[in-house]
Amino acid sequence: MAAQDLLRTRPQATRAEIREYMSGNYCRCTGYQAIVDAVQEALQPAAAGGER
Repeated sequence: MAAQDLLRTRPQATRAEIREYMSGNYCRCTGYQAIVDAVQEALQPAAAGGER
């Protein structure tokens, strides 16, 4: 849900902003890097003005 809200409200978010936004939703001791990667990848079309 947090990632969906981020996609809707912050399509230009940086990796640092993604990490901050998602910080309450994942454990940093496991594979959170893949979550940040996935959110960043989903943001790319939105940042370019395209569809998600």
